[in-house]
Amino acid sequence: MGLNVSVPDEIDEVVDGLVPSLFRDAPSSVSFNKLRKRLLRQVRQAFDDFGMLKDQKRWLVGLSGGKDSYSLLAILLDLQWRGLLPVELLACNLDQGQPNFPKHILPDYLTSIGVKHRIEYRDTYSIVKEKVPAGGTYCALCSRLRRGNLYRVAREEGCDALVLGHHREDILETFFMNFFHGGRLAGMPAKLLNDEGDVMVLRPLAYCAEDDLAKFSAAMEFPIIPCDLCGSQDGLQRNAMKAMLADIETRMPGRKDTMLRALAHVNPSHLLDPKLFDFSGLSANPDA
Repeated sequence: MGLNVSVPDEIDEVVDGLVPSLFRDAPSSVSFNKLRKRLLRQVRQAFDDFGMLKDQKRWLVGLSGGKDSYSLLAILLDLQWRGLLPVELLACNLDQGQPNFPKHILPDYLTSIGVKHRIEYRDTYSIVKEKVPAGGTYCALCSRLRRGNLYRVAREEGCDALVLGHHREDILETFFMNFFHGGRLAGMPAKLLNDEGDVMVLRPLAYCAEDDLAKFSAAMEFPIIPCDLCGSQDGLQRNAMKAMLADIETRMPGRKDTMLRALAHVNPSHLLDPKLFDFSGLSANPDA
């Protein structure tokens, strides 16, 4: 995993003197341009490291209305505009039937910036509220139902991949949740084939810091839609992992990037899994 990849000059060029409508009112400050360039570089690095563009023609981009998915879409459109992403994009929001969900915001926004989109309605909210016992957390079931519907939409639309806005912190938090609560070393891969084997799941923001995405989203003034289901619950395990990682980063700056690099440099012979390394077949050679 290389996070210091050099960025070619075309990143800074204006294509044919035009500015995509999405960035027409974006800040022109040096700090914002550096942030934009950094995010573009990190996404392109993820493309290269995980072969995300191999045999890809059409992507379904999951859009929840939060800062991360808005930023993902903007970065992909930016790269597409620069001729660096030869993939057709279709934005998709799954309206899960949450009370007071502002149904007009996403279609109005996507239409205003000229992005092809599909708004899919499925009342998974009622299912989650019915199935999860009082005091339980909604995230796991909500995520499974949402993902299943997005896979279906991807198939119906002829998309090669479902593209999601999970970032660096999401990956690290998932790893530590599995580590502390699941008793296994597993995270959130940047590239994953679904169980049926017909839809690829891609996470191009794998190297992007949540704080950078928050700054980018605020600068771009995306019309954020808060979550009234999972995002409304306190005391979630993920929140505890987020707080722990934030504390570590405060006391030892740079540790998050170090942890992310560790996930890309695994040494099976120095762990304890006999399925990954043949410990029983390991023997000394007296003549060495």
